[in-house]
Order: sequence, then C-alpha cells, then structure tokens
Amino acid sequence: MTKGSYLKSLFLGICFSLIASTCLAEQLPRLVDVGADKCIPCIKMAPILDQLREDFSGKLEVKFVDAWKFRYEAASYNVQMIPTQIFFDADGKEIFRHTGFFGREEILGKWRELGYDFTVGK
Repeated sequence: MTKGSYLKSLFLGICFSLIASTCLAEQLPRLVDVGADKCIPCIKMAPILDQLREDFSGKLEVKFVDAWKFRYEAASYNVQMIPTQIFFDADGKEIFRHTGFFGREEILGKWRELGYDFTVGK
C-alpha cells in the first residue's frame, strides 16, 4: 500500500466513523449561550451553565460560544447582543431565544414551559 492510498483510506475511515457516531448518537435538546469571557453578565452565567452541564449530562447539551473569540460561529446564530441563550429541541430546531442574564431557575422554567422537565436525579 502506498503512502497516498494509506492516507486516503485512513481519511475515509475517520469520515465514516464520524458520520456513524453522529447518526447513531442520541439527539438531545441543546442550550447554546453566546457570550464572551469578559462580559460581566456572561461571567455570572458561566457557573450556571457549568452546573446545568454537570447536572443534566446525557439529557441536555449545554454549549458556550465566545462571540469575541469565535466570531464566525457566533455569527451563525444571528446574535445581536450578548449574552444570548438559544434553546433547541432534540431535532435541532430553535424553539426559544433570550437575551441578557438568565438564571438557573428561569432557564429550567423555560425548558418546562417548552415541554422538557429537567430535574436533578431524574
């Protein structure tokens, strides 16, 4: 096997593995917070997001996007102000958007309102 064909087969194998793992992975509802690590409300939200990520691992995906460091990714969410929290259902459809600080109980209350009950230990 030549080096070129080896690299090509390695690349294809990695691609198929990524596709398979993505397709077979359980789709979870997702909370994306677009902010910045130097924004005061964003800094106050960081421990809330970390705790949600920990408490609901395997039930809810929580993602933070730094709008100043990752401008293109942040722009893909069409965010006008930070912080902005975007709620997505398990199919990836946006179902709610909030701008400004959003506390833990408000976030969980909004999820309940949207039909998702995230309870610690459940």
